[in-house]
Amino acid sequence: MFSPINKRSGWHLLVPAVLLSCLSGLPFQTSAQVQVPKDTVVSTSIVEPVKKAWYDKISLRGYVQIRYNRFLETNSSLRTDYDKSVGDKGGFLIRRARLVFSGNVHERVYIYIQPDLASTPAGSSTIHFAQIRDAYMDLALDKKKEYRLRIGQSKIPYGFENLQSSQNRLTLDRNDAFNSAIPNERDLGVMFYWAPDHIRKRFSELANGQLKGSGDYGVFGLGVYNGQTANRQEANNNQHVVARVSYPIAFANGQIVEPGVQGYTGLYTVTSDQLSSSAIKGGDFRDQRAAASIVLYPQPFGFQAEYNIGKGPEFDPASGTIKTKSLKGGYAQAMYHWKLGNQHLIPFVKAQYYEGGKKTETDARFNRVYETEVGLEWQPIPNFELLTQYTITDRTLREGKALNNRQNGQLLRLQAQLNF
Repeated sequence: MFSPINKRSGWHLLVPAVLLSCLSGLPFQTSAQVQVPKDTVVSTSIVEPVKKAWYDKISLRGYVQIRYNRFLETNSSLRTDYDKSVGDKGGFLIRRARLVFSGNVHERVYIYIQPDLASTPAGSSTIHFAQIRDAYMDLALDKKKEYRLRIGQSKIPYGFENLQSSQNRLTLDRNDAFNSAIPNERDLGVMFYWAPDHIRKRFSELANGQLKGSGDYGVFGLGVYNGQTANRQEANNNQHVVARVSYPIAFANGQIVEPGVQGYTGLYTVTSDQLSSSAIKGGDFRDQRAAASIVLYPQPFGFQAEYNIGKGPEFDPASGTIKTKSLKGGYAQAMYHWKLGNQHLIPFVKAQYYEGGKKTETDARFNRVYETEVGLEWQPIPNFELLTQYTITDRTLREGKALNNRQNGQLLRLQAQLNF
């Protein structure tokens, strides 16, 4: 059986001797009683760990949002581009049905794939198509993962609310002033992000349903992307460039304030399918903006505000053409986080203003928006949220087929959200 090779190394052989004795039914013998043939080889190699299967590396989560917008409606002609169920013939709508596949497939490679199962193509009366929202990988350039390259279709680091997940955001829709810069918030390109390890952990802690964080987009971000927005082919030979600096400052009393500045520049092509008639010409237009953000996380009182200025394509009613024109706008939002036992209540009020073109809409139509939203988010359990929001809005649109379409009204909007 087993015996020590020498006096110094013999003790590590007692355990195999005991195990073998138990399995064979023979009484245990000490090393002094056991003899090992001279040609016996005693192995001291370590068994290699079993490699993880793909399903041990990839996690699955998601959320579903179901809306109804017609309560207390005062103007059925009022429409919005962000929610097709607002206004006449609008009913219940699955606004989002997202699945998120993510995980570290290598110690330095992280993947993130998010399809939306409730997308609707522009101009289609058939709803609930599947469409890619995110499909990217993060390549860590150092062991601490403080320096990263994000390659693929992902959110463009412009604006705090644009970067917030719709799963965490309080208001039902993003503000017009920033979302008109990058509708769907995403595009295809390469981003570089940097943040110290302890700040990355802080971003992660803030990105939850109560603190309403935006996620980890670095203290500094710099990227190059197509510029035609998500799921649209590039239409010119110019790429957009974006840069952002944002830092969450933690105070001794636990409050966290995050100021930020950002900007982008590039050429946007208004393509023929975005024009209402052949009399209006599309083409390449300068598309650039700069913005400032400030966020006080709700502990319990919270506040966020953003404002941007810039220029982009916009329909000009006087000439009936699209021109590069100035734009401006932003929003301010206050909120308060109440915790009642295991339940969370967050009342909020938000006011927004925007004046300028929306490059992805028909004829890069002009928009003037004044809107106030008052609401309450109730989360009785982690897997369910109910949002009630009363909206007071005044919207003026100008495009080739409607030179001065002004609609105002009020409505009560409801959303049930399932988290899993």
